[in-house]
Amino acid sequence: MNLLHAKGIKRTYGSLEVLKGIDLEVKPGEVVAIVGPSGAGKSTFLHILGTLDRPEGGQVFIQDTNVFELKDKELARFRNEKIGFIFQFHNLLAEFTALENACMPGYINTNMRESEIVKRGKELLDLLGLSSRMDHLPSQLSGGEQQRVAVARALLNKPVVILADEPSGNLDSQSALDLHHLFFRLRDELGHTFVIVTHNEDLAEMADRRLVMQDGNMLS
Repeated sequence: MNLLHAKGIKRTYGSLEVLKGIDLEVKPGEVVAIVGPSGAGKSTFLHILGTLDRPEGGQVFIQDTNVFELKDKELARFRNEKIGFIFQFHNLLAEFTALENACMPGYINTNMRESEIVKRGKELLDLLGLSSRMDHLPSQLSGGEQQRVAVARALLNKPVVILADEPSGNLDSQSALDLHHLFFRLRDELGHTFVIVTHNEDLAEMADRRLVMQDGNMLS
C-alpha cells in the first residue's frame, strides 16, 4: 500500500521542460532520498508533491486523495493537516519563541484547542532535546537548534508525510549529522514517512531508497 503516489508529473517554465513525466511511490514509514545535480528539477518536484505548486500534467495521491482535485480552501487545509515541510532555511518567525514557532501549524488547524496545541508543541520540543530552550527566540538558538524547532513545527499536526528540501544544507557537519539521525529516530520511534531532497550523500546513503533525478527525469 502506498502512502504517496505521483504519476506522470510534468512542469514547464516558459519553453523549459523542468519535469518530464515523473512517477514516484512511497510506502508508509519509508525514508526516500532524491539526489541529483542542481537544476535537475528536484525542488520543483518536491513542491508539487507538497501541493505548493501545481503540475501541468500528472496526478498526486496522498492516502488515496487526488490532491489536485481539491478546491483551493480544501487543498490548503489538507496541506496543513497532512503534510509537514522542512526547508534548508528554517523560516522561523523572529519575534516568536521556539514554542510559539513550533505551534504555528496548530493555530491554523481548527480541529485543535489551544491547550492541545501547546501541549503537543512542548512534547515535540522535549522529544527533540529543546525542553530548556522553549522560551528562547530564534536569535538565541544555534543553527542546529533552530532547525530542530522547524522539525517540531513540521510534526505538530501529525502529518502523514514530511517533505524536506535540503534540510541540512545550512548546517555545520555535526549539526547536519545530528539532524540526519533525528529523521531516522522519528521514523523508527513514531513511524514518520520522509521524502528528502538533498545534496548530502551521507544522508542519501542512510535512506531506505536513494533516487536520482537528472534533466527532469527520475533515473532510479
